[in-house]
Amino acid sequence: DVSEPPAVKRVLLCSGRLTWDLLAERQRREPDSTQTAILRLEQLYPRPADELKAELAKYPNAEKVRWVQDEPANMGPWPHMKLNLEPEIGVVLERVSRAESAAPSVGQVAVHRDELAALLDAAFA
Repeated sequence: DVSEPPAVKRVLLCSGRLTWDLLAERQRREPDSTQTAILRLEQLYPRPADELKAELAKYPNAEKVRWVQDEPANMGPWPHMKLNLEPEIGVVLERVSRAESAAPSVGQVAVHRDELAALLDAAFA
């Protein structure tokens, strides 16, 4: 996934379609793909804690591990991952998502695009 694992400063954990947005954004920001590792989790339960710990061990200099999701903070996998995965892997996860909301989407394409751009900026910050 990255050319130099020891150079990785941030690890982004995600699931689903957002993976492709993150990969495209990383290519735009980091053509050499050295500072950000993107790990896609498709098995959310049972949680792949041992496999994930092994993957995270490849990035000993990572300063941040973030769970990135397109859904609002109170939806999607985040609440489950924070409560269950974080203690299993022994790493503090940072959340990058849309703000909490009663609806799963904003319903307007322009606003959705703006929120996605802000989400990608936060993921790579």
